[in-house]
Amino acid sequence: MKWKQRQFGQETPYHPLGPFKIRVPFYHYRFEWPDYVQGLLMCAVDLAAIPLLMELLGMPFEAALAVVILNGLLYLTHHLLGDPVVPGWITPAIPLIMIYVSSFPEDERVHALIAFQLTLGLLSIFLGATGLASKVVRFVPSAIKSGVILGAGIIAVITIFEVGGRFESFPWTISIAIGIGFYLLFSKHFQKLKARGGLYGLVGKLGILPIILLAVFVAPLVGEAPWPNIEWGFSKPDFITLWSEYTLFGVGFPPLMMFLTCLPTVFAAYLVLFGDILQAKAIIKEADVVRQDEKVDYNPNRAHLIFGGRNGIMSIIGPDVTMAGPTWAAMQVVIAERFKEGKKSMHSIFGGMGSFRFGTNTGLLLLPIVSLVEPILGVAMALTLLIQGYVSVRIGILEAKSQRDLGIAGIIAAILAVKGAAWAFAAGVILCLLIYGKQFFKGETDETFVKDQEEEKRGA
Repeated sequence: MKWKQRQFGQETPYHPLGPFKIRVPFYHYRFEWPDYVQGLLMCAVDLAAIPLLMELLGMPFEAALAVVILNGLLYLTHHLLGDPVVPGWITPAIPLIMIYVSSFPEDERVHALIAFQLTLGLLSIFLGATGLASKVVRFVPSAIKSGVILGAGIIAVITIFEVGGRFESFPWTISIAIGIGFYLLFSKHFQKLKARGGLYGLVGKLGILPIILLAVFVAPLVGEAPWPNIEWGFSKPDFITLWSEYTLFGVGFPPLMMFLTCLPTVFAAYLVLFGDILQAKAIIKEADVVRQDEKVDYNPNRAHLIFGGRNGIMSIIGPDVTMAGPTWAAMQVVIAERFKEGKKSMHSIFGGMGSFRFGTNTGLLLLPIVSLVEPILGVAMALTLLIQGYVSVRIGILEAKSQRDLGIAGIIAAILAVKGAAWAFAAGVILCLLIYGKQFFKGETDETFVKDQEEEKRGA
């Protein structure tokens, strides 16, 4: 087996193909069974995309399941082509996309989603192929970046608590589950318990899965959902309905105007997407310090080509509101932490990440797992959006570099939530011009934040 031939400090063996590095399971990397088993359970999170597709597009459950399965198969392309990540949704952008798609009449929403996802895919491929990705994001003033990410977080919370939102259907379940979820994910007290290892450490590594499983029991107990009817066998995705009624094959190509109108929201989605890329790079860099026996090559341009290709393909065979993102941050951390435990625990990071995604794909095909979480998929989506709202607000504020940036960001975020991305960008550009003038792109750093104070010290 090739994976056994890796020398200390070298990359795991691969077959070169242009910008890609092909790795075959069992041959180029050791299959990691603990991560595969975890993936079997964590597929429940992938299934949370189903209620979004049902709500926005009127898609039947089985057709939406087909979208999730197709997306799951494309998740495998990352580690197979040399990108050391656990891929996922563009979670921070989901609220933006929901608002955008729902602004169209119901009979035009499929076209709107196809145009949006195809445009995002082509933009990502172009930026990856030309190496312009990081330059484009640096070109955007920090106040505008802050406002877009902050606005995405606010929209995520609004979609849950607005009139007719999910909170009205599951008030007790969401309240109990999100309270415990915030404790497990963000509290200082639980972080101390998790550091002890054991059961606390295991629960901490499972991300949002424990609170999804908790919702399975809480929702029926408080009368907000039926008890799951566990079925045996394999799931039954409906690819025929999907392709005949919700793709280019059935509805035709979107009008050109839809590709133009989606551009502001596509760019807003790209800004929050790029934050995920920076996060993935930072997580891998931390793991590199501990595991010097394996060189891990993370190339943002290669990542753009892969998730851009995923979006392009999905726009044609299964348009998806959650989009194809560069990383699933929570699971990226979980896999990286196990990777840090040493070579015996996880021989290669590609083995851990690949095995996990093979596990989620297997879980999506198993009817007992799908039927277990089906009654509370709406709750799972609400929990995902609320947690993302918390993270986006925090990250969005920290993107600002001054108190003036924060003021501009607040205005942009509010306009984004009420009027959409085009209005928000226009307001952001005008405000930055009025307030910063010739310093439009540079803005100012007034050291309001500790991160900026530390950067100033390092610069000195």
